[in-house]
Amino acid sequence: MNFTAQQIAGILEGDIVGDPEVEVSKLSKIEEGTEGSLTFLANPKYKSYIYSTKASITIVNKTFEPENDISTTLIKVEDAYKSFSKLLEYYNQVKLNKFGIEQPSFISETASLGTDVYVGAFSYIGDNVSIGQNVKIFPNAYIGDNVVIGDHTIVFSGAKIYSESIIGKYCVVNSGVIIGADGFGFVPDENGEYSKVPQTGNVIIEDHVDIGAATTIDRATLGSTIIRRGVKLDNQIQIAHNVEIGKNTVIAAQTGIAGSTKIGENCQIGGQVGIAGHITIGNNVKVQAQSGIGKHVKDNEVLQGSPSFTYGDWNKSYVYFKNLPKIVKTINDLEKKVNGNN
Repeated sequence: MNFTAQQIAGILEGDIVGDPEVEVSKLSKIEEGTEGSLTFLANPKYKSYIYSTKASITIVNKTFEPENDISTTLIKVEDAYKSFSKLLEYYNQVKLNKFGIEQPSFISETASLGTDVYVGAFSYIGDNVSIGQNVKIFPNAYIGDNVVIGDHTIVFSGAKIYSESIIGKYCVVNSGVIIGADGFGFVPDENGEYSKVPQTGNVIIEDHVDIGAATTIDRATLGSTIIRRGVKLDNQIQIAHNVEIGKNTVIAAQTGIAGSTKIGENCQIGGQVGIAGHITIGNNVKVQAQSGIGKHVKDNEVLQGSPSFTYGDWNKSYVYFKNLPKIVKTINDLEKKVNGNN
């Protein structure tokens, strides 16, 4: 799909310097720009490339004034980085703007589908499913019985949404995601054998939640596992039964959260963090990568380590950690001197 500089400037409310009719059909880095591509300049260290780039259109800040001749058409905006991000979002919307029901696919007669829905080939939609307007369900997706999916949500190929799950509006469920599988609930008997505890709850995902590829969110034993509005989950995260994650919290890849833990709002959790079950983490907490959280955490804490402790104390302690062999040698030498003097 081709776009002219005039069309792009209209989307971004920008000013054109150059040819308003020049067309682009792809995106590129400024240093790798080719004819017919669109790029942007936001970081000053890449400024030199604007004089050599072959990109047909470059988005720049309004403050930018070229010092040498350029061949690229400029679109001047208040913030080049934000405008380019806005354009990427628009591009994605256009790219994903599919409609209709592809065959073969299965849709239960009792399912309800809103207007402008897309259902890709080999998808399965079970009994009493309710799908909102402009929902996109890509091929090979599974939607179990009694699932609710809100308007404008995207379910990518191969995602599995188990029965009774509720997903809000403007959510993104990436490939390989599993929502609503049974939680890890087993009870040992006197022989050391384990019996399964039925998982009868569900998963509730509120509006504007993004779920990365291969992330799993287990259904509750009783009640609901809840992901609040605006949460962003990276790839390969495990969220156990009855967990609740507060709004606008972001969690990086390979983090594991054990059952019945409550995480507050606006938290930032790094990759490969392990969080024990049945604890509460406050609001605005930051957890550095590979930390282990095994106890309650107050609001506004910054944590690192396993088991984790405050970030400042961890940094101070690390100075001693890395010098521990030298410290031990010094202590041993001092002991020998003291003992020798005695």
